[in-house]
Amino acid sequence: MRENDVLLLTISKIVIVIILTFGFYIFFNGHNGPGGGFIGGLVFTSAFILMFLAFDAERIRQLLPFDFRYLVVGGNIISLSTLFLPLFLGDEWLTQYDEYFQLPVVGEMHITTVTVFEFGILLTVLGVVMTILLTISGDQT
Repeated sequence: MRENDVLLLTISKIVIVIILTFGFYIFFNGHNGPGGGFIGGLVFTSAFILMFLAFDAERIRQLLPFDFRYLVVGGNIISLSTLFLPLFLGDEWLTQYDEYFQLPVVGEMHITTVTVFEFGILLTVLGVVMTILLTISGDQT
C-alpha cells in the first residue's frame, strides 16, 4: 500500500456511509418524489464501486461473500411478487396494499406494494451494474 492511500481509505469510509444514507433517502422518497428503486440502486452501486476502488478486492470479497448475479434474480422475484400476490389473495393484478409499521428508531412507517416493487428494482439494478463492472474489470468469474 502506498502512503497516499491512507487518505483515500480514510475519506472513503466516511463517504461510503454518506452515499449509502443518501441512497436510502432516495429509495424511500421515490414513490412521493424523484427517485425510487432505479436511482437508489445506482447510488448504492456507486458506494460499492468506491469500496472496490479504495480497498483490496480480496478484502471486499471477504466482507461481501456473495455473487451479485443472485441479486438480479432475487430482485426480479421480489418485483414480480407484487404482480402475482394479489392473484393469490383473490384480487386483481397489481392491486396495491399498504400497511403501517411501528419501527423502533424511525417511528411509524408506511409500506406499500410500490415500496416492495421498488426494492426489487433496487436489488436488480445493483446486481446488474455490479456484475457488469466486475466482469469488465476481470474480477467476476
